[in-house]
Amino acid sequence: MNRTALTALVMLTLTGCSQAEGPAGEPTAPAAPARPAPTAAEKVAMLASLPAPYNAADLDNGRRVFARCRSCHTISEGGPNMTGPNLYGVFGQQAGVHPGFNYSAAMTEADFVWDGARLEEWLENPRTFMKGTKMSFAGIPDATDRRDVVAFLKVETGFAPSPQP
Repeated sequence: MNRTALTALVMLTLTGCSQAEGPAGEPTAPAAPARPAPTAAEKVAMLASLPAPYNAADLDNGRRVFARCRSCHTISEGGPNMTGPNLYGVFGQQAGVHPGFNYSAAMTEADFVWDGARLEEWLENPRTFMKGTKMSFAGIPDATDRRDVVAFLKVETGFAPSPQP
């Protein structure tokens, strides 16, 4: 092995051993490993645990209908904001507060928490649901498609139903 190749190999090895440093030069904690994607069987179980009417949804149809939304929204944990905010963890979240996203004034002034029913209302026609929103999407007119998208999002974005008493 020539000297240049050996030097490159040593540098590569040492780079792999380094730790990220925080602002005070102290090592930072390693990032938490990403959760593995749920299996098909786990998704079926999650769907069955959803409250009605979402437990009767068609996840494949929800995925197909959500394809209209993918040009503006990501749904993976820690995914980036795009034209619209990342939707991971949206259920139970206050409207207009996703970190790092620049919402319209109408949305930042909204006083509600996202749940399935609210998201279905929004998806029917965002511009009539909330005057002044920046979202230009025309909406999903079919109620079954909206139900399926909401169920799909619940299964794909970390929703955990509240335990029943």
